[in-house]
Amino acid sequence: MTDLQSTYVTALKNTHALELQALQAMERQVERLERYPQMKAILEAHIEETKHQRDRLATALDGQGSSPSSVKEGALGIAGNLAAIFHAPAQDEILKNLYADHALENYEIAAYRSLIAIAERAGDTASVTAFRQSLAEEESMAARVAAQIEPVTATYLELTLSGETASR
Repeated sequence: MTDLQSTYVTALKNTHALELQALQAMERQVERLERYPQMKAILEAHIEETKHQRDRLATALDGQGSSPSSVKEGALGIAGNLAAIFHAPAQDEILKNLYADHALENYEIAAYRSLIAIAERAGDTASVTAFRQSLAEEESMAARVAAQIEPVTATYLELTLSGETASR
């Protein structure tokens, strides 16, 4: 039987690794968004937020006498990079990345909501405030990504139908 403390530490490690996956995926995408400056600006801003989120999680892990999992970090970091790499050769790369970003933001929202519930149950009230800030940032990013679906799609169509390359 697993105790609450180890369950909490596992949730912290999982969320920290998830943020690495998101960070690496966004960093790969930003490199290829010349034709989509608004989306690029949104991702660049969230990259900075994500770095702060990882710091908050690392602080909570340290407070629990633990540290990030190198195995989880490695596996999810590779996954974040691969998603962006696999989309790169496609004409509709921007759309695939947009869909993935939308899904990932909502996944992160669920992860933070769950983490907050576990942290409260574990009595780590000091970290709950930090996690609520991360949750608010993820909810804001999810809304910003959702708001880009139609404009990015319109730009993609304009470029594609005019015979230009829609990626990059």
